Amino acid sequence: MPADHAARLVEHARARHERTLQRAQEALAAMVRNGKPVTIARLATEASVSRAWIYTQSGLLGQIEQLRSSTTRSNPASRPDASRASDNSLRRRLELAHEKIIQLRAESQQLRHDLATVHGQLRAAAART
Repeated sequence: MPADHAARLVEHARARHERTLQRAQEALAAMVRNGKPVTIARLATEASVSRAWIYTQSGLLGQIEQLRSSTTRSNPASRPDASRASDNSLRRRLELAHEKIIQLRAESQQLRHDLATVHGQLRAAAART
């Protein structure tokens, strides 16, 4: 490949990278403006880039971490409360789990009884022969 073509390819790749980085930074700024939580997955979707590409951009990752930490400091309760289950919800899930355990224990006991019955029948049949 002639050197002038290689130089053009390198320049094209650099320009494409700059456009992609600019698009990601604009999407990040829009997320902050609109009050959306800053996540890698959301940024990738909004900027139409891959998450893997974002992880290779140390400057962009630094901006994301800075925004996350400033959001957490300014409103520390907003994120955890929004993602936590309520006490009533957790209690209900615990009750359902206990009910399921009781059901499974009863089923297991019935299966053991059935198995013992079949073993007894097999022994009786073997003794007759």
